[in-house]
Amino acid sequence: MKAKVVFKTYDQSQLILLPPSYDDLVPLNHPVRTVNTIIDQIDIAELERSYKGGGTSSYHPRMLLKVTIYAYLRNMYSSRRIEQALLENVHFMWLSGQSKPDHNTINDFRGKRLKGKFKNIFNQVVLLLADQGILSLKELFVDGTKIEANANRYTFVWGKSIKAGKERIKKQLKELWSYVEKVYAEEQMLPNQPYFGEIDPEKVAQTIDTINEALKDKKIDKKVKQKLDYAKKNWPKNLQKYNEQEAILGKRNSYSKTDPDATFMRMKDDAMQNGQLKPGYNLQASTNNQFITNYTLAQTTADTTTLKDHLKDHIESYDQTPQTLTADAGYGSEENYTDLEEKNITAFVKYNYFHKEQRDKKHRENPFHPDNLFYNKETDTYYCPMGQAMKKVGSYHSETTTGFKQQIHRYQATNCKGCPLRGSCHKAKGNRAIERNHHLVRLKEKARTLLLSEEGIAHRKRRCWDVEAVFGNIKQNMGFKRFMLRGMDKVTTEIGLIAMAHNLRKFSIV
Repeated sequence: MKAKVVFKTYDQSQLILLPPSYDDLVPLNHPVRTVNTIIDQIDIAELERSYKGGGTSSYHPRMLLKVTIYAYLRNMYSSRRIEQALLENVHFMWLSGQSKPDHNTINDFRGKRLKGKFKNIFNQVVLLLADQGILSLKELFVDGTKIEANANRYTFVWGKSIKAGKERIKKQLKELWSYVEKVYAEEQMLPNQPYFGEIDPEKVAQTIDTINEALKDKKIDKKVKQKLDYAKKNWPKNLQKYNEQEAILGKRNSYSKTDPDATFMRMKDDAMQNGQLKPGYNLQASTNNQFITNYTLAQTTADTTTLKDHLKDHIESYDQTPQTLTADAGYGSEENYTDLEEKNITAFVKYNYFHKEQRDKKHRENPFHPDNLFYNKETDTYYCPMGQAMKKVGSYHSETTTGFKQQIHRYQATNCKGCPLRGSCHKAKGNRAIERNHHLVRLKEKARTLLLSEEGIAHRKRRCWDVEAVFGNIKQNMGFKRFMLRGMDKVTTEIGLIAMAHNLRKFSIV
């Protein structure tokens, strides 16, 4: 006999004596309570002072801050979706106290109110976590990743194109003047040659006027006349545009017209897997125990030039210098090693070819490699494998793109003729010469010793799962691969919200 089916009571019209409180509907260990508790402990006086007062009342910034951070923790980045959640999601209703700001208010708060103020809020939360022993500010693991900007991928401006455009105008001006010289070839009086040194709108306009004046009463080629008319109408205007674009570029080589602060970069995680160039920002992050302790955004594609500013920002934020810093070979440069040494930071930072030195026995034992030549520091002399002295023949200074000065010394052998090892030693026609940067050689030797120590090996192993796991969480689990906002100030706030959401989500499950 079939058992009787019993259903739980379902009656939508059933009244209850007391409506349930939202607080009863939110579990005690829910992440929304973590956000609420942490943000209640934060000083937001600076944020409150940004409100002028007068007129209608404003939504409380602490409530908006909680809602925005919790939305990012829930992978909700659209202001319209946040607005909808405040009407439908019981956790948002509880967190906001049933306040219902619309998407414009949320977007204005995120893009304008938090601009320049969120970093202080983020730092306060990190210090709270540090006080509880969740993370340490003494050991940093640094890495970078590129995040696509909210910009059109095809509205690019290239520095090389601007330079080529200016050179093209300069070349065509000279060709027009050559035509003037040809017209006056049979006359004794040739007009004064205009100045072709500077390419700016005013001087180009003056040069075109000079050429037109010289050809005013002459019979000239129809195509030349058309070119002069086009040049007078367009070239000064084009040069003005080039100058404006160069001002936006600064030291970069590209930018996007729809987000001028974004630079075109190769994205490793491109869907096409072909390393397409896209407008983006270079996110630099310091982590400890997989918590983000500091974040900065750079407009340069290489990580090498970002470390000094990133470290400076960390020290200014927390008024303390870390004891150790671990990073991969993308940060190994003379400038970075020098800066870390001056700050008395133990640096477990790889340099180019570090792994090749360890794995490639031929490279390590190659007697002809400059790194393996014997050097007598007292006499400042290198010795080739045949024992011939290579004395210093000169030195010079070079400067990096960031303005860092390097000193290079040049050493040369006196007689390589007839040497039985010459074919293996070098391919130059004359005597072998090498260039050495003694300061960099010393710094690399120091880095090598640290990296191969027990502590260095432990830090190198830890870096892989500490900082790289954070980027994996942000891009894969949180689904944040493209900014919603535009402009350096706004995207800096947005990546700060992502970093805060990452930390609080991880803290809620620790």
